[in-house]
Amino acid sequence: MSCSVLIVDDHSSFRRFARRLLERSGFVVVGEAADGAGALAESRRLAPEIVLLDVLLPDVSGIEVARRLGRESEPPTVVLTSSRSADEFGVALEKADARGFIPKSDLSGAALCRLLAP
Repeated sequence: MSCSVLIVDDHSSFRRFARRLLERSGFVVVGEAADGAGALAESRRLAPEIVLLDVLLPDVSGIEVARRLGRESEPPTVVLTSSRSADEFGVALEKADARGFIPKSDLSGAALCRLLAP
């Protein structure tokens, strides 16, 4: 899979890990951001097909960022991620403007492909 990806997470170590993992699976990581404001700016600048978006960001929730991205004229596909379990977010994840959720511990190119499959 050669989809372009923007990785958004406030931990640089996770961004490096996710970049290596996804690039090994054939994804093209076009950029990174450390917070919600950066996510919105970089998404507009880079126009990635996919935004891998941490739910818990320092300035605004990833769920709110996903909502804002969904209002763009050509919105990217948003995939939420967190070190916390989906259960901890409850219905907020179900209502999020995102394709789905992958726990950080389960992130892989294959998991992302399964979520993106029609």
